[in-house]
Amino acid sequence: MTKSGYEKNSITLPRAVAMGTGVMIGAGIFALTGQIAELAGPLFPLSFVMGAIVTAFSAYTYIKMSNAFPSAGGIGMILKKAYGPTTVAAGAALLMALSMVINESLVARTFGTYTLRAFGGDPDSALVPVLGVGLIVFAYLVNASGARSVGLLSIVMALLKVGGIALFGAAGLWASGISFEATGGDMGASGFLASVALSILAFKGFTTITNSGAEITDPHRNVGRAIVLSIATCVVVYMLVAFAVGSSLPLDRIIAAKDYALAEAAQPALGQTGFYLTVALALLATASGLVASVFAVSRMLAMLTDMKMIPHSHFGMSGTIKDHTLVYTVVIAGFLTVFFDLGRIALLGAFFYLVMDMIIHFGVFRHLRKEIGAQGWVLLTAIALDAVVLAAFAAMKWQSDPLIVVVAIIGMALVFLFVGVFLARNPAPEGAHDHQ
Repeated sequence: MTKSGYEKNSITLPRAVAMGTGVMIGAGIFALTGQIAELAGPLFPLSFVMGAIVTAFSAYTYIKMSNAFPSAGGIGMILKKAYGPTTVAAGAALLMALSMVINESLVARTFGTYTLRAFGGDPDSALVPVLGVGLIVFAYLVNASGARSVGLLSIVMALLKVGGIALFGAAGLWASGISFEATGGDMGASGFLASVALSILAFKGFTTITNSGAEITDPHRNVGRAIVLSIATCVVVYMLVAFAVGSSLPLDRIIAAKDYALAEAAQPALGQTGFYLTVALALLATASGLVASVFAVSRMLAMLTDMKMIPHSHFGMSGTIKDHTLVYTVVIAGFLTVFFDLGRIALLGAFFYLVMDMIIHFGVFRHLRKEIGAQGWVLLTAIALDAVVLAAFAAMKWQSDPLIVVVAIIGMALVFLFVGVFLARNPAPEGAHDHQ
């Protein structure tokens, strides 16, 4: 075990797949389906397909790098290999960490929303963030018990929720007679492209696997396998559910219930029993997704600290660096859960993730593609796809919610300024990485 507290060979291939699907399904289906429908209109099921295609090109870079250099530093390792101990590497790594913490608050608020729906409560109630923070505390306690506890919980919950959600999708389609009701309200090509930015968020949980690289058994082979299997599983589940929701509700009702679209769709298709089972699945999925995400982020921040790329203070706490970063992760996620609504949390996460993703692809293309045997055209295609989606997303949001675009730009600028000042005063040594 390193001083950052990670355990080699503590995560098997099935557990790695469970962690990836756990994070993806926790956010992708329950938190984002309605918001994607709001942007894409009746084409929202196809938005998930496009999101999977963009993610597949992105995953190529992460798989190639993880197979060559499996590390508990994950994305931080990739960036440092590509750019060295620079402001670009540290800033992009922090953008990734922040996008994952933002995702955690998104999932936490989704948990609160679905919990209140089960009891007939108001989804806009102040209890939503309270319940969300409670789930974050639960995730902290599970993670504090160790990596093996996280892996065991992830695999059990993943089997339950993937099977349960797929069953919901199949039952919803059967009950509706496979007639798609979510028609009308065409949002155009720009709206569809903008929706893909959120669909990508529904798949980006595969990076949880990358961030746990050196903890996975036989990482040179199993990191890539786990990423491919988790993305493939989620494509099937997402498509089943998207068509089930579209078959149960008209588009205007999906948009009106965008924060709890699956629960809303379950009632007309499957009755009151189906409604409560869907809510139970939502609570299961969001809880396990949050546990897996907190696990990955805390380790990523710990390894960035070991690499001397970000500052660290224990604030009087005992324990390892990993213990401290675990606390930082849940505190920031709790703050966002209290002060941001679901829609804006998702938007901010999309900006941070897409920018970070392009920085990674460009760095690998410029400096590492020959070393790892990557095809240059695949890397360039990944950059182009991210750029097109980001541009469409930013343009649409500039018209409807310019404040969030400004907040995203200022937030990214502050991140790079913060790490730039830190590294100027505390240069990171070239050899302070490669924790494998």
